[in-house]
Amino acid sequence: MLILGIDTSGGQGSVALLQANGGELLTLEVETVAGGQYSERLVPTIAGLLERQGAAKGSLGLIGVASGPGSFTGLRVAIAVVKGLAEAFATPVVAVSVLEAVALGSGMEGRVMAALDAQRAEVFFGEYVVDGARCAQMIRESITSFTGFVATLAGCDTQAAVCTPDEKIAARLQEAGIVAPVMARPNAEAYARIAYSKFCAGIRADTSTLDANYLRRSDAEIFSAPKLGIRPA
Repeated sequence: MLILGIDTSGGQGSVALLQANGGELLTLEVETVAGGQYSERLVPTIAGLLERQGAAKGSLGLIGVASGPGSFTGLRVAIAVVKGLAEAFATPVVAVSVLEAVALGSGMEGRVMAALDAQRAEVFFGEYVVDGARCAQMIRESITSFTGFVATLAGCDTQAAVCTPDEKIAARLQEAGIVAPVMARPNAEAYARIAYSKFCAGIRADTSTLDANYLRRSDAEIFSAPKLGIRPA
């Protein structure tokens, strides 16, 4: 089985092609995609990767995609491309939360809290029970102020290990007396591997309702709400 992994959730994205042989996954190639060029470069990058590996789009057995939270534009582009491929070639899709990938990539087990910089002095966070490198049970995902996140950690019934790929978040947590190791941000290869694990467990997305996991509304929605007479949530 060939597995395509796609990540456009951050400032730099990537595309990966893996091959499943039995229970083992072999990484064939990983290519980066510059942030700000997702609309122009994602499809050509996927096409070039498949061509170099001598694979047709219809030969893909699974697509794993980072579903957010993250870049609004990047996530929209990726979801649109994934839907197009899935519908054209009847390829199953597994959407993977960026926060889940961070928790799994941390190497920690037990109760794990993954944190991402959401800008505007806010934090995206996800709380999971992690058992092994490819199994995470989500407890919650949300967005809050940095102060609110620290309060959330203090209020956890069970002490949670904290991990983040963002140095700014780690530094602020350290100032608050909380240790949070800075880890590498997951790339397309990581999402492909997690997607394959979920797929083997019988999990797959319904492409007709597949959408990005934004956790926060876009600026366009927020700023247009008063004009439409809608009270912001």
